Amino acid sequence: MFPAENLRDWHGQKVIDPQGDKIGELEAVYVDTATDEPAFATVRVGILGRHRLAFVPLDGATVSPSAVRVRYDKKQVGDAPSIDTNGELAANDEPSVFAHYGLPYGGSGARRLARR
Repeated sequence: MFPAENLRDWHGQKVIDPQGDKIGELEAVYVDTATDEPAFATVRVGILGRHRLAFVPLDGATVSPSAVRVRYDKKQVGDAPSIDTNGELAANDEPSVFAHYGLPYGGSGARRLARR
């Protein structure tokens, strides 16, 4: 999917939806703890002074030199579970991130996502 050695390079890049509309800026990448592959990103969304980090799946995303294009539209990402810009994703909030996008969680009691 994505080469892990390039994850740092994505920070601050524009994230766009399938229509090319800017969703926000990529803040962090979360990997699947079972595979160590990129699974979700947090995107800085909101208005000036009221930013938050919304989660968006990286499955099917494409990376270019100027943007990361995700498969999900701007509204769906804007409505996604989010954390404060200084926040962390709590373990008990992980299932809601997957559910928002209709993805199976399959939680076995262990964390599924880790920030990189």
